[in-house]
Amino acid sequence: MRNASSVGADVPLDDQQVLQSVGIYRYHHPLENAAAYKERLTVIEAAVAALVREGRAIERSNMFTFDNSLAKGRKMSDDLSKLMLRAYNAEADSAVRSLRAGNVETAKRRLEKSREAIARLGAMMEMRIALDYHDLRVEEVELTSDWLMRKQEEREFERDERARLREEKRVQQELDAERERLDKERALIEQTIERLRSNGEVDADLEARLSQIDAAIEQNDFRAANIRAGYVYVISNRGAFGPDVVKIGLTRRLEPSDRVNELGGASVPFRFDVHTIYFSEDAVTLETELHRHFATRALNQANPRKEFFFATPAEVREVLMQKVGALLEFREEAEATEYLQSVGAWPTRVVPMS
Repeated sequence: MRNASSVGADVPLDDQQVLQSVGIYRYHHPLENAAAYKERLTVIEAAVAALVREGRAIERSNMFTFDNSLAKGRKMSDDLSKLMLRAYNAEADSAVRSLRAGNVETAKRRLEKSREAIARLGAMMEMRIALDYHDLRVEEVELTSDWLMRKQEEREFERDERARLREEKRVQQELDAERERLDKERALIEQTIERLRSNGEVDADLEARLSQIDAAIEQNDFRAANIRAGYVYVISNRGAFGPDVVKIGLTRRLEPSDRVNELGGASVPFRFDVHTIYFSEDAVTLETELHRHFATRALNQANPRKEFFFATPAEVREVLMQKVGALLEFREEAEATEYLQSVGAWPTRVVPMS
């Protein structure tokens, strides 16, 4: 039977460590952006340099004697303290240089072990790295880790923003081209109707077509003016992500399937299956509500801009119906045609998606 102390030793008590173990990063020193972290690091580096210049980075006894000489003892202590401080700083600099976003705890442990080793080796001279100096270097490690993570987040945000702007530009081009096409067709039909009327003739089909074009122009103008209108889609890719993972996204394309086809391009091995494509005048809010509902089941808990969730199409359908009422079309089963055609030819060591 395990005693209480052994059980307690297996339980991680640091919430930060628990969160990072599952991929969620928590900032040690929350600042606004990467530039703010860089400025703070400059302040820390100046404080580190000041403690070294003032001789307060490492502590040691002034009463150590060597060869029965206090002066020789102090010189030896001074020389050894410089050597020890150089070793500690080398470890600190190495920890900072080798930092990657998320491995800050390892770097801090390295620094703490270095401090402990110096205290152990310098015990005879009561030599140790000053706590204030150590705290500054630990803060430097934490800030550097935060800076790396913030830079990564800002790069991802900028990449997503560029993609969003490209998509918006493409949508606007599609809407403009569609309006131009409709205007040309309307002008041609109007001319034809006028000629017929001048000859005392009426073409009911052309009149009906003109009404359809007017309605299409009105809808096109509405889409162009209302950036919140669009299509919310629910798609899956069994071969790439497994049977119970869906992507819930939004597109303002005139032909929403074009966006789905793009997503199933070279970045994934199989095309996506479409479960539903639903038009909403406030697609932005609808997509946000769906994302919020399944947030705890997101595949990527570190980046909320990703749109994949551990959920079955049936579960999404139920939530979507609660939001919008009846759905004209929703396919719960994924065909996964390409995957099923391919899985039989996979090497035997590969485990198929169940």
